[in-house]
Amino acid sequence: MAKRMATARNVLGGPLEECSTAPLTGFYRDGSCNVGPDDFGVHAVCAVMTEDFLKLTLEQGNDLITPIPEYGFPGLRPGDRWCVCAARWQEALEFGVAPPVVLEATHEAALQIVSLEDLRRHAVKV
Repeated sequence: MAKRMATARNVLGGPLEECSTAPLTGFYRDGSCNVGPDDFGVHAVCAVMTEDFLKLTLEQGNDLITPIPEYGFPGLRPGDRWCVCAARWQEALEFGVAPPVVLEATHEAALQIVSLEDLRRHAVKV
């Protein structure tokens, strides 16, 4: 995993930056939106949670709000950063509730599913 982190690039072409360690995010729970061959969901977008996005994911069957202590998952609240599936972010965009994104912490693999233009329109300053 260290090699993947060392060579991971963000959507701007720079080194992939950390998304969040509190709560600890990432498919590999390493704080970054690293992707790999076993991440079929492409958890590449570092998104800042909003109430509308959390509600949409819940309605779509993915409860990110309820804590699951046995998995070390605290549940998410608006303002938390979380690596989300690029397709889920795209879906939220189509529903008009795409959460803000941290471009420097969004893995370049997201560009296989979402456009850089859309991500830039929803970018937050870090």
